[in-house]
Amino acid sequence: MSSFEKQQKAIDLSHHLSKVALARETSPLKGLARYFGRPGLITLAGGTPSPDYFPFAAISGDALVPESFAVSTSHSESSLSWLWKLFGGSSKEKTSPITIPKFSEHAGDVNLATALQYGTATGLPQLSKFINDFVGKIYQPGYSDWTTLVQTGNTDGWSRVVLTLCNPGEAFITEDWTYPSALASSQPYGIHPVGVPMDSEGMRSDALRKLLSEWDESARGCKRPHVMYTIPVGQNPTGVTMNVPRKKEIYDICVEYDIIIVEDDPYYFLQMGSYVPKFERASQASSVDSAKWLGSLSPSYVKLDYQGRVIRLDTFSKTIAPGARLGFFTCNPRIAERLERAGETSSQAPCGFGQSLIAQLLTTWQFEGYVRWLQGLSVQYKVRRDFLIDSLAEEFHLRMSLGTAGSRAGCIVYTASGRPRRDAEMTEKFASNDKPYFSFVPPSAGMFIWLKMHFENVQGFRAGDEDTLEMKLWTKLAEAGVLIGPGRYFNAEDEDLGTAEGHFRISFSFASDTELKKAAVIFAKVLRDFFENPQ
Repeated sequence: MSSFEKQQKAIDLSHHLSKVALARETSPLKGLARYFGRPGLITLAGGTPSPDYFPFAAISGDALVPESFAVSTSHSESSLSWLWKLFGGSSKEKTSPITIPKFSEHAGDVNLATALQYGTATGLPQLSKFINDFVGKIYQPGYSDWTTLVQTGNTDGWSRVVLTLCNPGEAFITEDWTYPSALASSQPYGIHPVGVPMDSEGMRSDALRKLLSEWDESARGCKRPHVMYTIPVGQNPTGVTMNVPRKKEIYDICVEYDIIIVEDDPYYFLQMGSYVPKFERASQASSVDSAKWLGSLSPSYVKLDYQGRVIRLDTFSKTIAPGARLGFFTCNPRIAERLERAGETSSQAPCGFGQSLIAQLLTTWQFEGYVRWLQGLSVQYKVRRDFLIDSLAEEFHLRMSLGTAGSRAGCIVYTASGRPRRDAEMTEKFASNDKPYFSFVPPSAGMFIWLKMHFENVQGFRAGDEDTLEMKLWTKLAEAGVLIGPGRYFNAEDEDLGTAEGHFRISFSFASDTELKKAAVIFAKVLRDFFENPQ
């Protein structure tokens, strides 16, 4: 559809609502909110403290400027403003002050009297307006009556969605490897995942169609799923990103089988493109303007959504700060209204401190400033990814090849084998080792590298070991000072993968360069010893 005027409204998808969602009514006290703001209204109905008794006259902070991080990978600073260091010679971060007063001087300004008071589940008006404008410009939903609603981060968002759409005993579709907290939040309610195999772009459309067309309710013990949970960009844990044709294929299948798509997209702005080996990277050092950068990002499912069957989950956890506990839904108005009812009797609204600080930050930066900040972040994570892979290349022999089968078909795969020992007299047997320890596909977005372990090359390996080699190795790494994510945590259906198969998720988002390099050294030593003697 070429223009907003030609877009249609969302279709009626209320038959997807759970029994709990249908039973929810407007909270009696929250229902009074429609009268708030009337001129001259004297409010005696609620137990709202007077803002005179709030112990904060104002909240102030020094916010980094949007240009704090370079948009070229030739500048690898990770915490200081490259621009200000370049021209000012100062190591101090460039900031601008923001202040939120208790009472606003101008109508419509963010203020603590409102932000710290009991509020509605829709959040601060200033924040909601920014989010709506942002979604319209960036994601460009494909139907006319879409709306947004704040929540307290995507884990809370998914928890609220799954109870709004699913009844106990039902199943939902997801990738066969996925975010553990999404699995854990549904499990107590008897709502279980059904994994779909992935390839280099994430969930396979052919496997999805096969699953749905061949669904046997009696064998599966539940009716065919009508909800899908997916992480299409920087898929957690694999790091793959889905392109537009694949999204269209999956969307069309979901229309055919009447499935709601829940698009969890925390890494959308951490898209970083392909990994380039260090010796080839100098020619890659270039920057693009913000408009071109935005145009290079894989579009959201909501842009393809002409029926209102996508619920998009966004969070500020990866772009501003996870402690803010703030995110938002983008979805059709009927589902948003039910999510609002669920919110007003649970979390009510996200914390007023976090809302007010982020609202003031974003309205100070404005749209262009926030986009510039996001672009700088994407470059920083690209540099971090490259540095960790470079560090692994220094400790292991990495052989590059083209994947030919399974989830890695068509992918550039790096396979790691041992380098000669440095620290002891070597026997000919262990002077070098060309048997693979692990392999991986460099992530195109996100914060993680997903390793596949080649445990079949462990010395004396025998099928049927009581304890999995994955957990044995994980324990040895943790005791040596490196903590990583065991692959079994991400297995959607908790199937027995066999002792020879294992995975680990390694994050490059937090540790310093020095720590990442040290971790690679420890990882190499522990793996070499483990593959020689796993006991």
